[in-house]
Amino acid sequence: MVRNPLTDDERHRGLVLGRVLQEARGGRSAAAVALEAGISLDTLRKIERGAIATPAFFTVAALARVLGLDLTELAGAVAEDKKQAGTRVA
Repeated sequence: MVRNPLTDDERHRGLVLGRVLQEARGGRSAAAVALEAGISLDTLRKIERGAIATPAFFTVAALARVLGLDLTELAGAVAEDKKQAGTRVA
């Protein structure tokens, strides 16, 4: 199966998601969060830096659970960043 290339919006959302998750992690180690979420440390690092721009739903849900984030609020934070980006002056 061949995946369609990601759009600029999808890449941006991935970066925002990664930033939100990293901020929510706070002082916790990435290794501890990855272990508790049941994902590899490498996967978490890629998500946090936006290299995996569209992680699987269950991966995001597991990270949200471990980090104490509400999925609706997480989605809202990503959407709000896009909304603000649309109003920025280049």
